[in-house]
Amino acid sequence: MDSGQRGNFAMERRLRALNPELHRRYTAVVFGLQHYLSRYQLLFPEFTDHSELHALTVIDFCNRLLGDQVNRLNADELYVLLAGCYLHDTGMGITMDLYREFAGRIDFGDFFASHSREDFPDLVREFHQEFSGLFIRKFGSLLDVPSAAHTQAIVQVARGHRRTDLMDPAEYPADFPVPGGNTVCLPYLAALIRLADEVDVAASRNPVLLYDIGSMTDEKQIIFSRINQAIKTMEMTEKAFILHVDSTDPEILKRIRILMQKMQLTLDTCRKTVLERTPYVITQERVRMEQTAESGKEGNV
Repeated sequence: MDSGQRGNFAMERRLRALNPELHRRYTAVVFGLQHYLSRYQLLFPEFTDHSELHALTVIDFCNRLLGDQVNRLNADELYVLLAGCYLHDTGMGITMDLYREFAGRIDFGDFFASHSREDFPDLVREFHQEFSGLFIRKFGSLLDVPSAAHTQAIVQVARGHRRTDLMDPAEYPADFPVPGGNTVCLPYLAALIRLADEVDVAASRNPVLLYDIGSMTDEKQIIFSRINQAIKTMEMTEKAFILHVDSTDPEILKRIRILMQKMQLTLDTCRKTVLERTPYVITQERVRMEQTAESGKEGNV
């Protein structure tokens, strides 16, 4: 996202106006986990940023995606969305003790057919949305979440940032009830987080001060970091996401186009979910690339 689009804090301001108590509870989540999210670096020292900086960027993108629709969300939806954004990657930094506690409650499918049971980092990375959900469920009361229903809603929208089926009305009801009489539109909130997480791809996600490509040893992460550094900004307009790219390397450009195809697939999935299951809308339709004058001409997916 370019710097001129950042920081309108619409969700935060509206939540504080509608329900100061829920706003206080959201800030308790932020302060309670402001250092925990950086724990992911213990397992993934060379991996893309999943710290509180990324969480706050996801919130920022959700504010942009919402636009004027933020005024249609009730206080509980705002609280669940903000908390879900902040907590969605807590599973990336779980301890070995929590892994042992949670592992028996996760369906790993055929993962171990092609991976060693000793490959703890890959397992966590592959299923971190499920570990995040279990982390939120375990520590919801310590994070001052107001009810079991609110905890369940936060769990689902946090899990929903990858892989879960947002079209499933049992997993993602459009009118999930919470104490006090409000309902929460789970498919919309989960779709917002999934899309916001997907489009956080610009160089600002891996600042040079935190990630020195020259010192990396993981070849996949070296390539991904080069891609990340080539995408200088990610501009969001009413109709498109535009990657501003500074590179002439054919291999990097090829990989950026592959990344754009993945982003487009996520955008299409989220648009379909919101269109068919909610009264809301995602206005963006395409993912595009624009190269700098030095790099070459504009290209599309």
